[in-house]
Amino acid sequence: MMPRHPDRHSDPDAASVSLAAEAALLEGRLSMLREAIDTVDARIEAVSDALRQLRSTSPASSEAG
Repeated sequence: MMPRHPDRHSDPDAASVSLAAEAALLEGRLSMLREAIDTVDARIEAVSDALRQLRSTSPASSEAG
């Protein structure tokens, strides 16, 4: 199977540097995504807590019990 770009990365050192740079970028993006997921998880937890409080203090919940 022929590489898509046969002239690209013909030098192993250059390929290593390129791959290391790409890996660093991907690690940075992964870190940003993890932070975003943590933020969403915190928001979900806060909304869930607020809903639980509303349910426990609503008149409908005291009538149901």
